[in-house]
Amino acid sequence: MGILPESEWASWSMFFEGTFSSSWYSKHKTELLGVLLAAASNFLISISLSIQKCAHLRLARQAELKLFYRSKLWWYGAVLLGLGELGNFTAYGFAPIALVAPLGCVSIIGSAFISVLFLKRTMRAADILGGTLAVVGTYLLVTFAPNVPHELTARRVQNDLVSWPFLVYVILEIIIFCILLYFYKRKAVKHIMVLLMMVAMLASLTVIAVKAVASMITLSAKGKMQLTYPVFYIMLILMATSCVFQVKFLNQAMHLYEARAVVPINFVFCTTSAIISGVIFYQEFQSAAFLSVFMFLFGCLLSFLSVFVIAVNKKEERLQVPYIDCGCIPGQKLTGKIQPDSYGSCYGTLNNKDDSGKSQS
Repeated sequence: MGILPESEWASWSMFFEGTFSSSWYSKHKTELLGVLLAAASNFLISISLSIQKCAHLRLARQAELKLFYRSKLWWYGAVLLGLGELGNFTAYGFAPIALVAPLGCVSIIGSAFISVLFLKRTMRAADILGGTLAVVGTYLLVTFAPNVPHELTARRVQNDLVSWPFLVYVILEIIIFCILLYFYKRKAVKHIMVLLMMVAMLASLTVIAVKAVASMITLSAKGKMQLTYPVFYIMLILMATSCVFQVKFLNQAMHLYEARAVVPINFVFCTTSAIISGVIFYQEFQSAAFLSVFMFLFGCLLSFLSVFVIAVNKKEERLQVPYIDCGCIPGQKLTGKIQPDSYGSCYGTLNNKDDSGKSQS
């Protein structure tokens, strides 16, 4: 009872031996390492974000106000977040951009499931459906991922930087970015699409630089020194600069719009721009068959749908503060707490004798 027949064991062992000892595994084991590292890192990021969210909720329930960076629980989450981002950075040294970038859905899907444990939320049908779509999409991404040369040397990065396809791509991106920035700064257009398109354009430069820096560090660790080339430091500066401005515009979008709108749109835009930049700069999918490209794009579509299913159906959490402490309102004599008037421009029972006197005079 419960033990498979010897013939069935033999068939299963032959299957696994044929799978993991095949030429496919020998050819793709480096990419497989990058995939596992990226998936584990994104899952670690989801754990860290849940821990930090839990720390903020605990601080909000306390009677005495306490800064979040004085919470040990918040720092545990911050350390895990740093480790996850470091692992994601390292994954670019082993796997193509087109494969690592869509795996960001693991972080979003993981956050939905981990929040059930950390934040005591109920499991929703949208979470299960989104998780299923993510698993199927990830399987297709890994199976039909592009095959690119493992060694990305500094000399190859230098040649790619001055190639005509990349130069045309960068010029077009700069023109479009400047147009969007003009509307953002001069016309005060802060639409969610404008903000997240600028984030995506910066993200395309970020992943190009991250891939180059991570690959050159990986080769240097193996004994093939690449850190003496000036292009390494050029890409390092590009990576840091693009990250800073990317975070700036993303924070602006999160401030103006709900997270359930920002998260899925940002994921789709950034992943699409990352895949395009990988195709143009690193010539990924150069020798891929049409069926492989189609199935890979179908896997990306499933990953996008999984994020939309979870994020769009997620209720926005707001901290309920029914009263406003009058001590926070300057220029008023304070006797206690008041109920804010959500339909007017003033706050309930504030004494506005001075203002009325001024209006009568």
